[in-house]
Amino acid sequence: MTFHPGLILILSGFLALVAPKTIRKIVMVGGPFCALLAAMSLRLGTDFSFEFINGMQLGWLHVDKLSWLFTFIFCVLAFIASVYGCHNTNRMEALCALAYAGGGIGVCLAKDWMTLIFFWEALAISSVFLVWCNKTKEARKAAFRYILVHMFGGNLLLAGIFLKVNAGEYLVGNIVAGPHDLAYWLILIGFFVNVAMPPVNAWLVDAYSNSTITGGVFMSCLTTKVAVYVLVSVFGGMELLMWGGALMALYGACYAIMENDMRKLLAHHIISQTGFMVAGAGIGTAMGMNGATAHAFCDILFKSLLFMCAGSIMYATGIKHINKLAGMKDKMPITCICFFAAAFSISGIPLFNGFVSKMITVNAAAAAGHDLLFTLLEIASIGTFLSIPLKMGYFIFLRKDVDKHVEIVNPLPKNMEIGMILGAIGCVLYGVYPDLLYRHFAFDMTPYVPFTASHIFSTVEMLGMALIPFMMYLNNMEPHTAISLDTDWFYRKPFAGIVQWVSGVLCAVCGALGGAWWVLYQKFMELMSNPMDFLDARPFREAKRYHPRNYRTSIADPMMIILTVLTSVILYLINAL
Repeated sequence: MTFHPGLILILSGFLALVAPKTIRKIVMVGGPFCALLAAMSLRLGTDFSFEFINGMQLGWLHVDKLSWLFTFIFCVLAFIASVYGCHNTNRMEALCALAYAGGGIGVCLAKDWMTLIFFWEALAISSVFLVWCNKTKEARKAAFRYILVHMFGGNLLLAGIFLKVNAGEYLVGNIVAGPHDLAYWLILIGFFVNVAMPPVNAWLVDAYSNSTITGGVFMSCLTTKVAVYVLVSVFGGMELLMWGGALMALYGACYAIMENDMRKLLAHHIISQTGFMVAGAGIGTAMGMNGATAHAFCDILFKSLLFMCAGSIMYATGIKHINKLAGMKDKMPITCICFFAAAFSISGIPLFNGFVSKMITVNAAAAAGHDLLFTLLEIASIGTFLSIPLKMGYFIFLRKDVDKHVEIVNPLPKNMEIGMILGAIGCVLYGVYPDLLYRHFAFDMTPYVPFTASHIFSTVEMLGMALIPFMMYLNNMEPHTAISLDTDWFYRKPFAGIVQWVSGVLCAVCGALGGAWWVLYQKFMELMSNPMDFLDARPFREAKRYHPRNYRTSIADPMMIILTVLTSVILYLINAL
């Protein structure tokens, strides 16, 4: 029997919404586990659809190698993150987290454009509540900005899809060959918004750092990775993606080096690591697109683990800034071990999963003759090692707590530690046995061997280039809290000014209309108190109110009117005869 893993997760979310507290924990863990079993049982070539309107077939379950790989890792993420967060009592957060993961899987398994946009919007709507569920003033504002950006991107994508469907192109497929019409560019920009391509990237850091602790784990791995999937499927081989990916990799790494907030730093690295995937999709070779897929797979494991570790520290201490933490290796040893497993993975250190995935894209750039792209991606890797294992690892865990006096306010629930351990096992397992991932590559290529002398030497060389300056300037490396202006300044400030100006104009018009209405009301009431003031030829009378005696005229007036009318009628008849 074949079941849709995404629909299982969505159904589990609704069950978690109404279930009692004890049963809800079982549903939150059991639902993703059932979805994972359903994903593992999917067979390549499975294709289920139903007739919609005008003979259109909606393919809601289409399985190929690429969609299966993303579906599998999304289910793994949903299971690990649900174990990590099953202690939560917020019913809405449980619903939206599972529905969010289900929407991402729905996009991956969609065969046609209409099904894709349905799950795409479900993904955006459910994710915004993971920010709102934090119930802080900052979270409310961030979620509002988040939904505005995704409404913009989603509407562009919807418009492009309508144009495609109107032209009779119902099925999702690679459209790089053309035609490069309006639909092509609308779809591309819609995807760029979700992948956080600069300059529309600030929403990611803004929202992810203000989400709930568990919500941040889900959000760190779904929206951008779903966008990577569609870019590989629809725009694989587009040269623009190479340079856009390089920009993302460098941009995110540079901002992360300056950041002091743990989750903001990790959010910047979502942009950076996604840049490697986008660049791989742009290279367009089998090696490049397999590298993008592999790194997305591994990034989901180590990035969710990094967010789990940061969330655990925030939960236990109530502190989110790096410069206020110290000595956490003694206070939270399990978190420390799991953090370094994830940090070594994202840095591409041998025997961790980032090493077996990231270098595929980097070497694909060299193999395709893109030496500049190769150099830029290597530089971005140096920034990653500098900001996560070195800066976060040292200042949070390794330095002695001399003057910070960090205290554990809330002991971690066991399920949070279990979730981190599961994530760390995944990072090490795929790093030691990369064939567990390589055997599922969607594009045929020459077998890639990660553990070669040249690969290991280049990695050690790259890490040394980051370690030496860090140790030399260690006393000046501690981050400090400051506002880092991002690209959103260029549209948020003008937009805020436009909104204020328009609001002022509308308020002025509203006030003027209200004043005019009040004057009309007053004059109307005065008129109704004595209508004869308007009708009478002699308005200056002493009485303010109407009274019949005041307006009785002499007999001469009606007699004069009668004689005038009679004379006019007689003259008219004489003339007619």
